[in-house]
Amino acid sequence: MSDAPAADAAPITWADFEKVLLVAGTILKVEPFPEARRPAYKVWADFGPYGQRKTSAQIASLYAPEDLVGKQIVAVLNFPEKQIGPFRSQFLLTGAYTEEGVVITTLERPVPNGARLG
Repeated sequence: MSDAPAADAAPITWADFEKVLLVAGTILKVEPFPEARRPAYKVWADFGPYGQRKTSAQIASLYAPEDLVGKQIVAVLNFPEKQIGPFRSQFLLTGAYTEEGVVITTLERPVPNGARLG
């Protein structure tokens, strides 16, 4: 996630948007990530047909681990994996930046894990 303003972002086509694998998943497990430079958690989620994946997320300022387990989230699955210290991140957890921290993107009602957004 980036907190840079997107007002000057170049327009994209529908075909560009369709390349982004934006899907629903359910958080299974959350652990502290003390090796991270900024306060973060290690997060594991179930994406149905896409399997279980893990990521590092800088969401510790607004969420306790026990409050995240079971939440349905929105994630990007087709970015390349990224090494973050000793941890390998396999998806991007989406959210909105606020002065208090990142507010994660959740769903208004349950959908199947792996459901594609569009």
